[in-house]
Amino acid sequence: MEAGHARAPCRPARGFSLLEVLVAFVILSLVATALFRLFSGALSNASAADDYSRAMLVAESTLAEAAARVPLRESTQSGSAEDGRVGWTTRVTPYSPPGLSPDLERAVENMPIRLYRVTAEVTFPAPNGGQRTFALATTRIGLRDPL
Repeated sequence: MEAGHARAPCRPARGFSLLEVLVAFVILSLVATALFRLFSGALSNASAADDYSRAMLVAESTLAEAAARVPLRESTQSGSAEDGRVGWTTRVTPYSPPGLSPDLERAVENMPIRLYRVTAEVTFPAPNGGQRTFALATTRIGLRDPL
């Protein structure tokens, strides 16, 4: 070989081809779409959990208020939370445990006290646009209503 005719080595072209750029954009778009759906679902779940927590607090407070009334009497009351999204109903009803013998039922009827079942039922918006409802209940002892 002659000194002046040395060939320079072929260097590959630098940069990305149009096809490589398009494939990268498609992959990026798919990942971004999946992430947006994931975040959207997480926000929806957080909102539903917040609604459920508020409804639980309303149920607990209305149940405690109804059960703490003195004297405890049969009653039904309804209302809603400040923003109107959570509705509630409390009921105080006489309670007889299941499986009482007739003799025990007569003895209970002659006592000056009785058992009352206090129930708080709340209704609040569901994530799908409907309504969700749940109830909390407790049993309390109160004076028997005079006949």
